[in-house]
Amino acid sequence: MYPTISVKRRILFLLFLSSIVVFGLILRLFWIQVVKSEEYQKMALPQWTLDVSVSDKRGNIFDRNGKVLAENISVIPKEIPDSQREAVAEALAQILNLDKGKVLQKISNKNLQEVLIAKQVDDEKAAEIRKLNIDGIIISEDMKRFYPNNTLASHVLGFTGIDNQGLDGIELAFDNFLRGIPGRISTPMDAIGRKMDVGEEEYFEPLPGYNVVLTIDETIQHFAEKALNKAMVHSKPSKGAVAIVMDPKTGEILALANRPNFNPNNPFEGPQEEWYKAWRNKAISDSYEPGSVFKTITASAALEEKLVGLNEQFYCPGYTIVSGHRINCWATHGSENFVQGVQNSCNAVFVTLGQRLGVEKLYKYIHDFGFGQRTGILLPGEAPGLVLAESSVGPVELATNSFGQGIAVTPLQMITAVSAIANGGKLMQPLIVKSIVDSNGKVVKEFKPKVVRQVIPEQTSSTMREILKSVVSEGTGKAGYIEGFDVAGKTGTTEKYMPGKYVASFIGFAPAEDPKVIVLVVIDEPNNPETHFGSQLAAPVVKSILEDTLRYLEVQPRGIEKPASVVVPDVRNMKLYEAENIILSNKLNFIIEGNGDTVFDQMPKPGAIVEENTQVILYLNAEKIQEVVVPDLTGKSVKEATEILNSLGLKIRIKGSGFAVNQSPKEGTILKKGETVEVEFRPKEN
Repeated sequence: MYPTISVKRRILFLLFLSSIVVFGLILRLFWIQVVKSEEYQKMALPQWTLDVSVSDKRGNIFDRNGKVLAENISVIPKEIPDSQREAVAEALAQILNLDKGKVLQKISNKNLQEVLIAKQVDDEKAAEIRKLNIDGIIISEDMKRFYPNNTLASHVLGFTGIDNQGLDGIELAFDNFLRGIPGRISTPMDAIGRKMDVGEEEYFEPLPGYNVVLTIDETIQHFAEKALNKAMVHSKPSKGAVAIVMDPKTGEILALANRPNFNPNNPFEGPQEEWYKAWRNKAISDSYEPGSVFKTITASAALEEKLVGLNEQFYCPGYTIVSGHRINCWATHGSENFVQGVQNSCNAVFVTLGQRLGVEKLYKYIHDFGFGQRTGILLPGEAPGLVLAESSVGPVELATNSFGQGIAVTPLQMITAVSAIANGGKLMQPLIVKSIVDSNGKVVKEFKPKVVRQVIPEQTSSTMREILKSVVSEGTGKAGYIEGFDVAGKTGTTEKYMPGKYVASFIGFAPAEDPKVIVLVVIDEPNNPETHFGSQLAAPVVKSILEDTLRYLEVQPRGIEKPASVVVPDVRNMKLYEAENIILSNKLNFIIEGNGDTVFDQMPKPGAIVEENTQVILYLNAEKIQEVVVPDLTGKSVKEATEILNSLGLKIRIKGSGFAVNQSPKEGTILKKGETVEVEFRPKEN
């Protein structure tokens, strides 16, 4: 039987329809595999491979081991058989000190491509996990920020978060430079997310960030922090303390320390309410009334405007009356000339100078010296200070401003302004960063000293240096005197608006005729029962920092020649009279220990190089030489420290290089001969 016409039509229709469908599928395949192939390939790639991020290598910060290798622990849930999940969870929890239930919950979720178990795992724990040899556990590199000196310069360095992002200090300010480009590990996976045996795992290495080189000198930072620690014990300030060390000619900050401080390795240690107090960089973020240190500004302005003579006479009855208000001086100074008024830090003299200057001129110098505006230092959180609007300044405000009350400045503003007085009249831009360099040492960006403006001429600066030198030699700053150096400085004591609460400060620079370093110390609300004056609390701290720093910088004391070196002769087993003659003929001195007529031993040992007139101990009794007093090695080179200890019969364990900054045991400890002293050295220049 032949098909009817209607059946043929149906067959043709079905054939035509099938042809259209097939043709449509061909077009669709062409569209997918040719036209859209690149797009779909990109979409499919994450399903074919597992990418594990490798953290970028954060750049170093000056003279620090800025990064320490740590590791992340991740797990691919689909790779772990159901029967092993509990055992794997228990093993990971035990090694990483985690809750087993939470780990098990994470690795049981098969819908997830990858789950993060822990971050910043140390090498020992990572090695234990590797020994488990479990498929599905991935160990990827992470860069855990490490600060080897713990609290040292913590407010300059700042700290990073768990994601290695800068959160404070240089870490925050230069985060974009310090951060690198993350890498990744790419692993081939099958359709259901299991690791495939075929195909190789690819490692794309992260690119390191740039290194930031600071102006901070680590050794001087040690000096500042050591002195500030002593100040905290002696003064017991309620609100902490600040020390800044600067090169007045360049504006480079050599040290910056605050108390309280913190350990950037663990910045979140302790109660949360204490974190922000510890993190706060008081040197740039907190304003205070500078008190008498500000008189350096008023004196400079009055001299420059020729409104006062050096020998002009004043009279201080212990107070002065301004618009019916009594303004007290801290003492009754009687008759005094201008220089003596500065030496005595007399308020009455400076009220008179302020009245002669007037609001307009005084405010010109206030602004020219940089008060009421940020210095532009490359650290976060800088405050501008507080200067009243000229329109709000009446006779009383003018009087109090002239001696540093009624105006609020930051410690950084204050040291920058006095540096201009010390360096020839140039207001310098404070520098905390010298340069940014890449991993090969190539300089990417350099920060050079910058003169903001000439505030006073060299002649006025020279006159002020002489006046401030006399403050230390004859006036209220005597506690800042250092033998062999002309130290210039100014004391400051401000009573807060709460009775019995003071700010004690002192600023000093040396040598006065050619300043190499300037130091400011501010002690906020001291609780010393004996005194609250800056001359007694802050000046000795500045002296300590200046003395250590000048010696470290090898600034030669004036009028004190370095003694010649002498090689210690060997006088052991000689008769006492023979030994004495040889010691004296070599321009050395001696002292005798014990009884007898024969030298049994000596200190320093033969061959040691010492200065002329050094005392050589001659031991006449063997029982007396078994114990030795450990000397102070601070500032000595490796060679010098080794020779000194060896001459005493002690051994040395050297840590680092450069000049001695720490030692264990400390100076004055009694050791037996043959015992070891560990000495930490740091380079003078970075």
